[in-house]
This record gives sequence, C-alpha cells and structure tokens, in this order.
Amino acid sequence: MKLINMEWMDRFISRGALGDLRQFSRFVRPYLFRGVLSVLMSMPVGAMEAMIAAILKPFTDMVLDGNKSGKLPDMAYYPLLIIVFTLLQSAFKYASGYLTHWSGMKIANSVKMALFNRLMHNDAAAFDRMTSGGALMRYYSDADSASSGLIGNVNFFVNRFFMSVSLIAVMFWNSWMLAIVAVLALLLAFVPMLQVKKKIKTLMTESVMVGGLATTRYNEVFGGNRTVAAYDLYDHLNAEMRKTLDFTFRLGIKITQRVGLMSMGMHGALAIGIAAVIWLQGIMIAHDLITPGAFVSFLATLLMLYTPLKGISGNYNGIQMSLLAMRRVLSALDSRPAITDRPGAARLERVARGIRYSGVEFSYSPDKPVLRGIDLEIAAGQTVAFVGGSGGGKTTLVSLLPRFYDVSGGSISIDGVDIRDFSLESLRRNIAIVFQDNFLFGGSIRDNILMGRRDASEEDLARAAAAACLDDFVDSLPKGLDTEIGERGVMLSGGQRQRVAVARAFIKDAPIIILDEATSSLDNQSEAVVQRAIDNLMQDKTVLIIAHRLSTVIHADRIVVIQDGLAVESGTHAELLARPDGSYASLYQAQLNYWPERVKFA
Repeated sequence: MKLINMEWMDRFISRGALGDLRQFSRFVRPYLFRGVLSVLMSMPVGAMEAMIAAILKPFTDMVLDGNKSGKLPDMAYYPLLIIVFTLLQSAFKYASGYLTHWSGMKIANSVKMALFNRLMHNDAAAFDRMTSGGALMRYYSDADSASSGLIGNVNFFVNRFFMSVSLIAVMFWNSWMLAIVAVLALLLAFVPMLQVKKKIKTLMTESVMVGGLATTRYNEVFGGNRTVAAYDLYDHLNAEMRKTLDFTFRLGIKITQRVGLMSMGMHGALAIGIAAVIWLQGIMIAHDLITPGAFVSFLATLLMLYTPLKGISGNYNGIQMSLLAMRRVLSALDSRPAITDRPGAARLERVARGIRYSGVEFSYSPDKPVLRGIDLEIAAGQTVAFVGGSGGGKTTLVSLLPRFYDVSGGSISIDGVDIRDFSLESLRRNIAIVFQDNFLFGGSIRDNILMGRRDASEEDLARAAAAACLDDFVDSLPKGLDTEIGERGVMLSGGQRQRVAVARAFIKDAPIIILDEATSSLDNQSEAVVQRAIDNLMQDKTVLIIAHRLSTVIHADRIVVIQDGLAVESGTHAELLARPDGSYASLYQAQLNYWPERVKFA
C-alpha cells in the first residue's frame, strides 16, 4: 500500500550531505564556539579509554616479573592512574554533554524560529496542500532532529573516532604485525554498511513521512471530536489509523532487518578479525615475539575497540535521520511563496476611488477554471454583495483582493494601480476580513481584539467592543476583556466568537471590509446581534459581502450574482427582483419558501 507520494525524496537524496551542512552552518555559526568546545572535550573522553588499555602492558609484565623473582614490586600507582583517568574522563564527558545539549537546543530554537517565520509566510495554496501532521513534522520536529541530532552525532563520531584511533595506536605500540591484521578486519567490517546505506535512507524517509500522516490522524480526531461522535466514525477512523500504523510497522521492520543484517555483517567481520589476532598472538607468544603484557594489552585494546565500532553501526539510524531532517528543514527554508512583493512595490496608503476587476480569471488547477472573465467596478464607500450557489466562485473572487491567491488572468486594481504593484503588508493593512468561521487565538478577549491593531489604546478597545455589541457580554464577565477564551475560542458561543472577530476588524479601521458569510452559521437571535455589529463596522467603508442569506444583503448598494465563475446579474435588490425570470429572483423565491421569516420583510 502506498499512502504517500515520494517524488520529492529524489531531490533530497541528490543533494550531498556536505552541501546540506554548508547551508545549515548559518544556524550553527552563532553557537560555534560552544559547539566546537563540546566536540574538543569529547576527544579525551575517547582517548582515555586507550590510556587505560595501555597501562595493562607494563602492569602485567611487572606482575609476571615480580612473580618470577619471588617478590612483587610496588605497583600501586598503576591502579591509581586508572582511577585518575576514569575521573578525568567523567569530568570531560559531563562538560562535553552539557555543552552539546546547550548548543544543540540553541541551534534548534534558531531553526524553529526560521521555520515558524517561513510557515507563517506561506501562501494560501501552500497551506491547501499541507496536512497538519506534515506541517508539525516539517516545521517543528525536524528542527530538533536536525539540530540536536547534528551536534550529538558529531560529538558521538568524534568521541568514537578518537577512541578508535587511540586504541589502534596502542595496538601498533604492542605489535605492528597484529595491528595490521586487526585494521584490515575493521575495514572489512564497514563493507556491509556501504552496501545497505541507500536502501536504509529510502526506507527511513518514507517512514518519517508516514509518521507525519499518523500525527494528522490524531489532529483530526482532536479537532473533529464532536463530528466523530455525532457520526459514529470510531470504526472507520480506527481502520484508517490501523492502515497507517500497519504501513509504519512494515517500514520499521524493513529498516530493522536491513540494519540487523548490516550489524551481523560487521560483527561477523570483527569476530573473524579478533579470532585471527588471537590465533596469531598465540603463535607469537610461543616464539617469544611479544611479551605476555603486550598480549594482554593488545587483546584488551582489540575488545575495547569493538565497542565504539559497534556503537557507530548501531547509531547509523540516528545519523541518517538527522541528515534527512536537515534536508527537510533546508527544503522548507529554501521554498518561496508564490505570492510575494514585486521589486520596488509601492505602498497603498488609502482607497480614494475604488476597486476594479478587469477580465479576472482564476483556477486552482489548469483544467478547472473557477472564475471566467469577471469585470466589476466597486466605488469607494460602496457596499457590494455577491450571491449565488455554492461553488460558483464568490469566496475565490474576494480572496483575490488581499492576494491570498493571484489571478490567473486579467487584473485587480485599487485606484487604478494593479494590486500586485503594492506591497503585501500595505495592501492587507487596508483590508479587514470577517470570515464565516473566524479563528480565535488562545488567550483573552482583549488579546484577540488587539490582533487587529496591537498599538490600540484602551479607548479604541472599548469603542471596538461597543461597536461589536460585546460590551454587555464583557461587563457580565468577572475578568471582563481579560477573560480567557480557550483554544480557538472554544469557551465562547458562535455569536460571541463572531462579535470578537467583528471587534478585531473594527479596531483595525481598514477602509475595505470583506464579510465572508459572517452570519450564515448563526441562529436568528445571534444573527440579529452580529448583524448590528456588522452594520456598525460597515459605516464609511468599502464593503464586499458574500452571503447565502439574502436578508443580509437586500440593502447593499449593488448585488452581483455569481454562477459558474461568471457575473450573470448585477443591480440593486429591487432592480433584480424586477426580473422575474432572473437568477436573483429565483434565489430569492427559493429562500422565501424555505426561510419565510428571514426574507418576507424585504
């Protein structure tokens, strides 16, 4: 079963690790001193293992010579040296570990900030293609794997490298002939790693991506818990999760098999090398080519060398995961949003004449046009409503104005200037939006209203709350505006959330207002209150309204009917009703039959 698209993987694998490290160095550079210091302190940690092994040669020879002469020499200082070396090794290990974690966490935080900024500036189309689990993995978890994993693995490698080099030096000191045999066996042991390296990398990459899909499943259950309960989706979602976990299991087993076979090959080669060395040592002792002390020291050194080499093979997974995470981090940072400022972009200071759509075309995919040649002019201070059936292109039409997407054809201009010639910051500063399902951030009511303008005064805040019909509700709360509303405003009702959103738009004081079905999900009583708040918001503004309920737009200066990506009708409520065979009249009659209490007063 193929749960994910792996086309992107080839691009990652084609880029060399050295190139990745070179690009990643910009995050490492500010903390390079402590990072390098941690690596330098790991060197004696490994080298002191060899010192302990080297002491065995004179110690053993001294013991045997003492026995032959009938009296043992004073050898107390050798055990004392072992104690000293062990204590020094522990001190260096602590210092190296502390600096490794300090620099690793600092680098990870720098990477996370860069990724967070990159995530925020993604365009709407990028978010449309993204899953929550994939975003969490790529823009957060990978930072830890790439940063802390990078420093930790470099530290690990340097420690094991110096341990291995020091132990090999002790082996040559004891017997260069045996050392050559042992080194050849060690080189042979790395052949299995080279053979399975790319296969393991491919499996690890796919396993990580499936892990992101599993996270998405959790997020969906958390966010959609009431839908899960209401539609009894337990069995269905269990089955979907089981598929994901089974696939993850199969990938994990394949990785375990490959790594296990690699380890078996390495251990087998090392075992052959150790056996050959022991056999040769026996021959050399019999012919007095090495001393018993050299034999003991060499054998101990060889067995000690087995540990770091086994550790390198066992840590191979972690190294590969860190490198893959680094590649995903760099890929995310290298990506650029499709919606950006043009060179020399101008600032939009105010809206004096109005907005013009000229032959606007748009499609989310090349073979499915959503808007087809929309021509529309909206004068400054005018309220224009867009109505029509679902999927006709109303939301897309207004989403093009703040450049959530860019037009596929034609242009949109403000005061005669193409909006693509304005900076995104100044364009969006002049537009406030109230959505159907407004996102509220965790925190207080005050925090969420001030998202519209962070430097607003207390008077501005009170005025916005009053204009949004929030003041009576806020006054009833013990903590008033400082009341915590929970994640996504879960502690507020639908109408209260909408009024907080209206207050947020009001305090922004933008000349252009977009209302995207701002009352469609509310009951009659809540709708009436929110509509009063919206009426306050709309005063002296240029307003674009998307609505299904025609009762909310009958007083608009102009109503535009959008069907199948075309503007099929335009006029006032009365003008459009005067066309009994028109699209608007049909919509109105349908709602009159379905919602008589909401439209009969028109």
